[in-house]
Amino acid sequence: MTTKWVYGFGDGKAEGAAGMKNLLGGKGANLAEMSNLGLPVPPGFTITTEVCTHFEAHGHSYPDGARDQVDAALEEIGRITGKRFGDSRNPLLVSVRSGARVSMPGMMDTVLNLGLNDATVPALAEASGDPRFAYDSYRRFIQMYSDVVMGLDHHAFEEILEEFKTAKAYDLDTDLTADDWQVVIASFKKLVEDELEKPFPQDPHEQLWGAISAVFRSWESARAITYRRLHDIPNTWGTAVNVQAMVFGNMGTTSATGVAFTRNPSTGEKALYGEFLINAQGEDVVAGIRTPQDLTEAARIAAASDALSLERAMPEAFAQFTEICDRLEAHYRDMQDLEFTIERGRLWMLQTRSGKRTAKAALKIAVDMADEGLITTEEAVMRVDPAALDQLLHPMIDPSAERDIVATGLPASPGAASGDIVFSSDEAEEAKGAGRSVILVRVETSPEDIHGMHAAEGILTTRGGMTSHAAVVARGMGKPCVSGAGSLRIDYRSGTLTVAGRKLSKGDRITIDGTNGQVLVGEVAMLQPEMSGEFARLMEWADAHRRMEVRTNAETPADARAARGFGAQGIGLCRTEHMFFEGERILAVREMILAETEAGRRKALDKLLPMQRGDFTELFEIMQGLPVTIRLLDPPLHEFLPHSDEEIAEVAEVMGVSVERLRERALDLDEFNPMLGHRGCRLLVTYPEIAEMQARAIFEGAVAAGGKTGSPVTPEIMVPLVGMRAELDLVRARIDAMAEAVASETGVKIEYQVGTMIELPRAALRAGEIAESAEFFSFGTNDLTQTTFGISRDDAASFLGDYQRLGLIERDPFVTLDQDGVGELVRIGAERGRAVRPGLKLGICGEHGGDPASIAFCEQLGLDYVSCSPFRVPIARLAAAQAALKASRREDGPAE
Repeated sequence: MTTKWVYGFGDGKAEGAAGMKNLLGGKGANLAEMSNLGLPVPPGFTITTEVCTHFEAHGHSYPDGARDQVDAALEEIGRITGKRFGDSRNPLLVSVRSGARVSMPGMMDTVLNLGLNDATVPALAEASGDPRFAYDSYRRFIQMYSDVVMGLDHHAFEEILEEFKTAKAYDLDTDLTADDWQVVIASFKKLVEDELEKPFPQDPHEQLWGAISAVFRSWESARAITYRRLHDIPNTWGTAVNVQAMVFGNMGTTSATGVAFTRNPSTGEKALYGEFLINAQGEDVVAGIRTPQDLTEAARIAAASDALSLERAMPEAFAQFTEICDRLEAHYRDMQDLEFTIERGRLWMLQTRSGKRTAKAALKIAVDMADEGLITTEEAVMRVDPAALDQLLHPMIDPSAERDIVATGLPASPGAASGDIVFSSDEAEEAKGAGRSVILVRVETSPEDIHGMHAAEGILTTRGGMTSHAAVVARGMGKPCVSGAGSLRIDYRSGTLTVAGRKLSKGDRITIDGTNGQVLVGEVAMLQPEMSGEFARLMEWADAHRRMEVRTNAETPADARAARGFGAQGIGLCRTEHMFFEGERILAVREMILAETEAGRRKALDKLLPMQRGDFTELFEIMQGLPVTIRLLDPPLHEFLPHSDEEIAEVAEVMGVSVERLRERALDLDEFNPMLGHRGCRLLVTYPEIAEMQARAIFEGAVAAGGKTGSPVTPEIMVPLVGMRAELDLVRARIDAMAEAVASETGVKIEYQVGTMIELPRAALRAGEIAESAEFFSFGTNDLTQTTFGISRDDAASFLGDYQRLGLIERDPFVTLDQDGVGELVRIGAERGRAVRPGLKLGICGEHGGDPASIAFCEQLGLDYVSCSPFRVPIARLAAAQAALKASRREDGPAE
């Protein structure tokens, strides 16, 4: 059986349909659908995405039968239009456009007016009765074809045209006559021959196949590859090519072309939105050469424009167009993005597709359409991209603002901020106190930078990846962060930042965009976040369909309150080490770590106990009976050690030892690989008094908070970095002893659970054994990814980009969970743990807990909750709902 490579449409029928997007691309499938609906669509045909795949795989050649099918389809267009391709007396002219299965606006190539040559242009002039229109169309074709197919920069043609207009004292392209255009065409053709040493092609069939090949090649253009990478579109999908009979919006004052949305794509308002031009072709509307006109009278009045609206200029065509808009929106049950042309008063529909929209518009459109009965609440939940909610939660750079971009790093934490450059956390804090906004610029951050990060409007680092310290902390704080901007060179001594030959100094104003990783010079206009009533309603619908709980990663009262405001159902990870980097606390922690005896450590821990008790009491009060999972101390020791002479002298004085002795002790604790060293449960095994102090503080805090709020507190105490059950048993014994002691002292018995983080491959493999002792597992996928891949997350940014570019990995495994490797360990851990303890509570608390694709995987595994930074809680709530709805659809089977 011969493979069908070409699908025709037009004259009220089509061989394709809307459901064939994978084969026909979005544009081709929708052109077929509009034809089947009986709408006025210029006849044409679609060459399938399978031809593109063959073209790429076979040295830019076409499969057997494709050319014959194209010829047959051209004949059919000719039959419908009464014209013939290549005929010098009654020529058929066509457009050639790309059409991938998802919209990629502006990423691939288009050619209009194809079929014009020295022989057919006089026939077009005679048939139209407008020689100026005919020769204008020919020059447009030469310019566009030479650029798209032959590789000549279109600016060279623009220069010829501008020089001609200057010589003739013309202001506009429309000032040129037919004779003028013939002079310009001769110059255009001479440019082609001079530059390429061959004449502009005159054979329409050569023109057609050149254009088709150019569209297929544009699938592999740098801009298309970049767009696919940014939007997670697989390279293997390919594009279709749509060849369609030309209709002309530049045939005089009764002709026009335009673009429209059935609702406002910025706000979601239910009103026709768009623009058009009289006597123009499609590219004129977006080229900016002429100022487009408003479609509706209401829009014209709002814009205070004197130019005629389409509603007034061509009322009959406008009425037909609005009717078609309503019909298509109802048919597709979504806001549509449309392209149309009016040729001598007759309306033609060139495209419909689901329109791109802002997060604000997506929310409003989804909620409004559900209220209108056009879609269900389940469909409304599925319509909004969870990741797009970042636009609603953080300030964003105004899309119309000019950007002076000096560097691009990783988009580590969304939102945008402007501020003066500072290079140290102390400077940031000082500036904040003086009322100045600053951007903290560091090679990399450490836990000791917490106060500076808190004071700064945003954070910029030259090293580190998407899960580096700077990235994780900034996301938790809801502050923008750009990390891994490797082209920046920081000189702390001179207080300068150098990039691409430009030098910026301390105090200079910069802006960072944590949504796309850009670093910009100067202050840039911002749009402040707006939380609408639609947001709350959509979240309510999402929660009704969600199975998994969504908790937050929080250890400060501010984070906990913010997370509650965003709908968090508890704390899934309280990192207690983050509580120790301020004021007297860091001094007491250093004293504890550097002490050489248990008595010395206990003396320091006695100072920390009331601080920790207060911390936990406040968190429990804020959460009011919701679960709170507290991870016991888990830093590499080097993060707490004093480094400067001043810090060492301060600790030595408190401890009553010499500076030299303290230096020796610090050297004794130095490790070659601290991330795999004396940390986590290993620290608690060696120094059980740390676990005792923290457990006591947790239980005493729970007693105090329960008494104050009236809501009983059930703490979940998590032992980190367990690889063997014996480690957990030893630490658990100290926790249980403290629970009994506090119950005896207070007369209040606290219910609690002890569990562990599964963040080592061995823990996942031995999960059955560990579950005999653990009452819950929380998968710490940041460290599990590091230890499974053998990659440091702080250094991965230097090469993971190359891995993605070369196709070795699709996504950064620290951003989206590696389901094949790390995910397999999570699956093993979950299955083996629940085989031993069927009611075992399972959650995930790495940064993956806020990533929609990773959340979908957690739903597949049946995890009980995900935990993420406070500002990602709404994203996780929506993503968890969508994952649950998709899972239920799979269980129900395919729709009839």
